[in-house]
This record gives sequence, C-alpha cells and structure tokens, in this order.
Amino acid sequence: MNSIQLVLQALSLHHLDAAIAIHCDPETNRFNPFGTPKAETVENNIRTWIVNWETKGFGYWAVSLIEDPEQIIGFGGISHRQIGHYEGLNLYFRLAQRAWGKGIGSAIAEAGLRSAFIELERDAVFGLVRPDNTPSRRTLEKAGLLQIDSTNDVPDAVPSLIYRINAQDYLLKNNRTIAPQ
Repeated sequence: MNSIQLVLQALSLHHLDAAIAIHCDPETNRFNPFGTPKAETVENNIRTWIVNWETKGFGYWAVSLIEDPEQIIGFGGISHRQIGHYEGLNLYFRLAQRAWGKGIGSAIAEAGLRSAFIELERDAVFGLVRPDNTPSRRTLEKAGLLQIDSTNDVPDAVPSLIYRINAQDYLLKNNRTIAPQ
C-alpha cells in the first residue's frame, strides 16, 4: 500500500474559498451539533487560524495531495485551545467529501502529532469529537489517542468526548526516542 503524501500549507487568505466550500458543506457538518456554519463564520475562523500561525508559528494547515498541490482537499493540524477542563494542543481535521475514506484524515493526524511531539516537543495532544462521529473517533484511535473524559460543550446535547495522547505514548508507538538535551 502506498503511503499518502500530503502538502501541508500554513493557512492564508488564498485558502478562503476552499475553506468555505469544505466547511460550509452540510455533509461535512453531519456531526456538528451547531449545524452548517455561514461563510462569514468560516472566514472569521480562517482569519483567527492565520493569526495563530503568525503569533505561534504553527496551527491548522490547508491540505492537498502531492500529485495535485493546488487542489485543497481539507484542513487540519494542531492548535492551542481549551477543551473542557484541559488546555493544550487540539488535533483537528476536516475533509472534503471526495477525500473521505482514503486515509487522508489519518495522514493529517500523524503529521499533526509529529509536529506536536517531534518539532514542538509538547507533552500531550487532545482531540474533541462528538460521540456519534464514528469515522473521526476511529481516526483518533488509530493515531493512538485514547478517550479520557467528556465535556458538556454543547447545550442540550450529549457530551462531546475528549481524547488524548501524551508524548511518551506517541514516541513508544512510533519507535522514537527523545534526543538528549
């Protein structure tokens, strides 16, 4: 099986049209308890994510395949946020429908974890997912994240699930060691 080769680009306003197309697709929001966002909401999120890149030097990427780098198929990566009672890096991925079921979410998750643990040397990464979002839960679990808690982040809905992987577990899973300081 060939490994998926992604192009991961720091977000810019150049990616706004693709972000709106993907994030405003009702099918990509099937598990979103708030429903499909408006284009203005997506634009505000993209602008916030761009600032995150500018101030922290990392964040969510615009994602394409190496064989078609101009065709954005999703967004994902890691960004700092509060998740329930936890604060830390959040692993995120949102894909266009045409990219579903091809292992691209798992490839984004792996790139995000590698960035968090190898490049940024962080202690843990979290994932927040709705209980009925089985595809995303499987992707998190395949990446090594385990469910550790839940949070009532959506009024009048069942709690979202909080997943986590720590650096030591990631490094063991991937046969890596921490370089001596």
